[in-house]
Amino acid sequence: TPLAFVLLEDTVKPDAPEILGYLADQGITLKVISGDHPSTVAAVARRAGIANADTGFDARDLPQDPEELVKVLANHTVFGRVTPHQKRAMVAALQSSGHTVAMTGDGVNDVLALKDADMGIAMGSGSSATRAVAQLVLLDDRFATLPRVLSEGRRVINNIERVANLFITKATYAVLLTALVGLLGSPFPFLPKQLTLIGTFSIGLPGFFLALAPDTSLVRPGFLPRVLRFSLPAGVAAGLATFVGYEIVRASSATLDEARTAATIILLATGLSILLSISRPLLRWKVALVAAMGLAYVGIMLSASAREFFELASPPTSMWWVIALCAGLGSLAVALVPRFFVNPQE
Repeated sequence: TPLAFVLLEDTVKPDAPEILGYLADQGITLKVISGDHPSTVAAVARRAGIANADTGFDARDLPQDPEELVKVLANHTVFGRVTPHQKRAMVAALQSSGHTVAMTGDGVNDVLALKDADMGIAMGSGSSATRAVAQLVLLDDRFATLPRVLSEGRRVINNIERVANLFITKATYAVLLTALVGLLGSPFPFLPKQLTLIGTFSIGLPGFFLALAPDTSLVRPGFLPRVLRFSLPAGVAAGLATFVGYEIVRASSATLDEARTAATIILLATGLSILLSISRPLLRWKVALVAAMGLAYVGIMLSASAREFFELASPPTSMWWVIALCAGLGSLAVALVPRFFVNPQE
């Protein structure tokens, strides 16, 4: 006579559907691979809210040919009876078809796949071997941590790109200006104090805030080509506008200090235009940051003691149109760089 009926059930955490839905919304394709029976795995996957989890694919029927395996992986979401070597083969197949693969696991049978994945994610309570090969260990065993990890990673990478744009643009116009004054034998258009002023308000302080700014947009491949396609043309535009304005003012009745001040104004104006371009989308705080940098420089120009310290001299009134024209053309050229040199789809 039966004495009891025992029912075993895999518990799905309450926040699992929300988390998996978030990952799917971010363009992440989810695959569930397990050593359990395919029907059992599919039932748990459905309760977790995973799409296309009506039936599980029995891994005993997986093809050995890598190309055929890619096709099976593209058509199915849930896999059961998967061996450790099959998990590894599935990771390799997904990578061969151009996917960046992240693998989560906690057991010894996940070690091979975790090791070969682009990102191996282990649970803190998992086996020591799993934790040893993983790039990321969730110490609290909470899958809910992954969205925050994803957001933080995107913030870091996207902000590195913004700051890289700033510094490579600076390097470009610095090299260009040095080459031009060397070829023509002109005095260098800036004193060290003035370069510090430009660097502080167009690169240093803005770069600090941009590096810490929230940004959860998708990370795109092609980091270096994209940075160079913006930074090199923008740096050339800023350098040429500054040098032309400097030489025109210097050729007039202006003193060398007045010509250097004109160059400082032009380069700072184009620098703020560069800052606006790389800060897109323009949120209120970003516009306020650029405005604050510009107002700070205006404040220095209005302060006699600050002008004396930075060795700035107001250019002749007759030359202000030259300064405005060069600053405007340089800023316009910088604003057009993303349209003509940067592919928004990359």
